[in-house]
Amino acid sequence: MPGTNLTREEARERARLIGVDGYEIELDLSGAQAGGEPSPGGDGEGTGTFRSVTTVRFDCAEAGAATFVDLVAPRVREITLNGESRDPATAFADSRIALDGLAAGRNELRVVADCAYTNTGEGLHRFVDPVDGQAYLYTQFEVPDARRVFANFEQPDLKATFRFTVTAPDGWKVISNSPTPEPVEGEHGTVWRFAPTPRISTYITALIAGPYHAVHSSWQDKGAGEGGRTVPLGLYCRPSLAEHLDADAIFEVTRQGFDWFQEKFDYPYPFEKYDQLFVPEFNAGAMENAGAVTIRDQYVFRSKVTDAAYEGRAETILHELAHMWFGDLVTMEWWNDLWLNESFATYTSIACQAHAPGSRWPDAFTTFANQMKTWAYRQDQLPSTHPIMAEIRDLDDVLVNFDGITYAKGASVLKQLVAYVGMDEFFQGVRTYFKRHEWGNTRLEDLLRALEETSGRDLRSWSTAWLETAGINVLRPEVPTADDGTITSFAIRQEAPALPAGATGSPTLRPHRLAVGFYDLKDGRLERTDRIELDVDGERTEVPLPAGTKRPDVVLLNDGDLTYAKVRLDAESLATVTGHLGDFTDSLPRALCWASAWDMTRDGELATRDYLDLVLSGVGKESDIGVVQSLQRQVKLALDLYAAPAWRETGLARWAEAALDHLRTARPGSDHQLAWARAFAAAARTDAQLDLLAGLLAGTETIEGLDVDTELRWALLERLAATGRAGEQEIDAELATDRTSAGERHAAAARAARPTPQAKAEAWASVVTAEKLPNAVQEAVIGGFVQTGQRELLEPYTRRYFDALGAVWEERSREMAQQIVVGLYPRLQVSQETLDVTDAWLAEAEPGPALRRLVTEARAGVERALRAQAADEAAAAR
Repeated sequence: MPGTNLTREEARERARLIGVDGYEIELDLSGAQAGGEPSPGGDGEGTGTFRSVTTVRFDCAEAGAATFVDLVAPRVREITLNGESRDPATAFADSRIALDGLAAGRNELRVVADCAYTNTGEGLHRFVDPVDGQAYLYTQFEVPDARRVFANFEQPDLKATFRFTVTAPDGWKVISNSPTPEPVEGEHGTVWRFAPTPRISTYITALIAGPYHAVHSSWQDKGAGEGGRTVPLGLYCRPSLAEHLDADAIFEVTRQGFDWFQEKFDYPYPFEKYDQLFVPEFNAGAMENAGAVTIRDQYVFRSKVTDAAYEGRAETILHELAHMWFGDLVTMEWWNDLWLNESFATYTSIACQAHAPGSRWPDAFTTFANQMKTWAYRQDQLPSTHPIMAEIRDLDDVLVNFDGITYAKGASVLKQLVAYVGMDEFFQGVRTYFKRHEWGNTRLEDLLRALEETSGRDLRSWSTAWLETAGINVLRPEVPTADDGTITSFAIRQEAPALPAGATGSPTLRPHRLAVGFYDLKDGRLERTDRIELDVDGERTEVPLPAGTKRPDVVLLNDGDLTYAKVRLDAESLATVTGHLGDFTDSLPRALCWASAWDMTRDGELATRDYLDLVLSGVGKESDIGVVQSLQRQVKLALDLYAAPAWRETGLARWAEAALDHLRTARPGSDHQLAWARAFAAAARTDAQLDLLAGLLAGTETIEGLDVDTELRWALLERLAATGRAGEQEIDAELATDRTSAGERHAAAARAARPTPQAKAEAWASVVTAEKLPNAVQEAVIGGFVQTGQRELLEPYTRRYFDALGAVWEERSREMAQQIVVGLYPRLQVSQETLDVTDAWLAEAEPGPALRRLVTEARAGVERALRAQAADEAAAAR
């Protein structure tokens, strides 16, 4: 939307000028249930607006000064500043209300507006459940969308208290940051008057309203003295999902997090209660609203999932809980420290899973190495790579910076920092940081100062090397060996590859704290026989070894995954791993070797056909279900994009046959069986394989132990639709048995997947032209539209994509626009022509930095695929 940006300089000036005391916000949502009709006092045109009244009290440092308050609303009815009425027609423009002639000291502003419900997941999202016809509301304010619901100073360092008063339909529940009060009867519905919050930032305020199902419990702080402190816990979801809400399991993870964080942080939980609300059509995984965390309701599993899904949900739960301290209690001053906010929550959530007593996931760092760091390595090799501590000039920069560097590389570097200073010293510094800056705003140097005090390490040079530079290092072992099998010398060579074309900065060699693992093959198993931990710095670091040390079968750099770097194996280790990757006794070294092989494939150092051979030789021995599922995704991606086109069909056929074989031989009812069922559903291609999918769907075929439940049925049907074996009639019939919001999304994806020009035209029009789809359905249609086996059918949409791009970016909300820009980019058209068309558009359209970044990142994927295809083609000539 034009005119909604905010620069850092504007935010600095506003923070210099004013300090905010508190907000009183009155919202009338009484018309929300009636098909989106406006509440009393709305515009009367049925556009889905609600009445918003904001009173904000703030101090100003200079008499007569001018500033502005933020608001995105269809209509502003009244503006009153210090008792003086202002004309909305002149004072309100481009999401800002101009405030001039401010008084020195205390000022009071009152704004009455008609704000709009959304279906984009931004601001106040309104969703109608097809199961019960009821409306469900929730807010999503990060980064700058509290202004879609009430007038405010929308920046993280202007903290204030917030008192919400909400009128809602009778029979609804209303949840916010403060404990839920007893409602009273009002003129238009039930009125809920919440107590003021502590001083928090606008982006973590929240409001969730509707006839939600609720389950309540509590957490007892046994370390808080006699009797301990009790924190009320709440879980909420739509009634149509209530039968699937495994509340006991969710409460167990939550209490585990409370116990572990309370011990490590040594600071009492900062809010009065802790609610977790599973809400529909949520754009992110979850959001750390203070005391009222919103979570995407796909985490309420309505069909069988593997343990990897439960592990992922637990990480999300713990991530948001960690934010209650790091992010909500102590908040970044500006968005350039967004990385620290998210990285800290990511690292500590996984550390909790790995180390908390009784955790179901003690190998959580295996998942971290296999998934999070793979994401980081990919992001760090794009033209848009940037320092972890990125320069955030404005809100547009923030919106595209929720990326693999902000989350995954940042968390990897924090893990490296913990190894560098020591875990005990790290958390001692964190405790100092919380106590010193409680309810305030900070910068990175505030945390580093506390860590220096507790660890005795000088972190300035560490910060410069790791946080203020871009790119990734490569570590290689040098292990010359004598004829008798003993190591004559051992060194680690560090490289700093050139940054991708278009990236800013220069290559940097960094200090690493890492371990080297020695592994030997014994009775068919690779077991660690020795481990050396050391600091690595510069181009070459000698590794001290006793004279006569025998050369192991595998030398594994970064054993334990302490640092962030691409690791390569020497020739002898690679030969052993190629034949025995699945034979490591521990999951983490397997994951590190799998990740290295995948990175080599993406870099064109390992041909796709060789990567397929490696996976097929070792995946059957892989016990970690998360690693198995990652390998399944990576193989499919490699075959679709990185395989030489002339060989691609051969590779896909081998993969489909292997997936079916693993499906048939997996233990009945196991996670592995379910994972292979989904992999086979995505890969099936021959008539016989598709017949099996159809038979499983119809119930005429069975596989012992495999429950073809609701979600698996949709996976089977979408593949049948994409291959022309199912059409509108079959999709409608399946939807009739699953008339839920999830069913509607699946049906939309299946319709878009059909291999006909008409189906593609309809899907394209519904996303690009019509502008009526809610965010979750738009995402599903895009996912169905892009089918890897339909390149020729999709080829004409390359030009249409670039023709529509400018209007999409200017006219849609940022969430909806990003879905389209990223999801519909012609990434399957791996050719120089696609690169040329992209370059021509970039030159002619001259897009702003945010849009340019998204398109350039997508272009880089095609460029990488071309290189990988060439490497695979070269392998065919061996």
